[in-house]
Amino acid sequence: MKIVLLGPPGAGKGTQADALVKKLFLTHISTGDMFRAAISSGTELGLEAKSYMDKGLLVPDSITVGIIKDRISQCDCKSGFLLDGFPRTKVQAQALDEMTKEMNTALDAVINISVPLDQLITRLTGRRMCKRCGEIYHLLYNAPQVEGKCDHCGGELYQRNDDTEKTVKNRLAVYEEQTASLIQYYEEKGILHSVDGAQPIKDVLIDIGNALGQNWA
Repeated sequence: MKIVLLGPPGAGKGTQADALVKKLFLTHISTGDMFRAAISSGTELGLEAKSYMDKGLLVPDSITVGIIKDRISQCDCKSGFLLDGFPRTKVQAQALDEMTKEMNTALDAVINISVPLDQLITRLTGRRMCKRCGEIYHLLYNAPQVEGKCDHCGGELYQRNDDTEKTVKNRLAVYEEQTASLIQYYEEKGILHSVDGAQPIKDVLIDIGNALGQNWA
């Protein structure tokens, strides 16, 4: 299957993506992970992407589309993939249609995870990451045993620049402005399925499974 996972920052796309790729044997393609890897390695692309991400802005299509096209053309994507964080604009969606057409295939489904704004802000501003191993925590939902320290490796926890309240609100506003047209775009194609992301994680996964014709209850 070839699936796109939509949802605002903090909607739980990463958690659901991890479950979906295991259940459906898909290749997980996360633009966020790809950009963070480029930033960590200090490449020109990484530095350019960082300048946008730190302000809560979307990385320009000219950068993103090229990366995705190269990635989904690789061998491990031929049997199926899950796109997480792409497309985010109608222009990107149209570019993805062209990519899949060139591959003589098409998307099977687009899953949209929706969560109320106030819950998104709480989720995002409470997130902390380990500088050493990248483990993710949340001050309310998944707090570390020792404040400021990773349970797994003892590394220092930090708040990403794009998780501060000011940047979070801007990220959510940008997401709403840029991606609202995607909902209509994929609805018209008849492949959009919306699920309630405010539910417990396992219930969100069950609803996604139902949308994909899978019984995971």
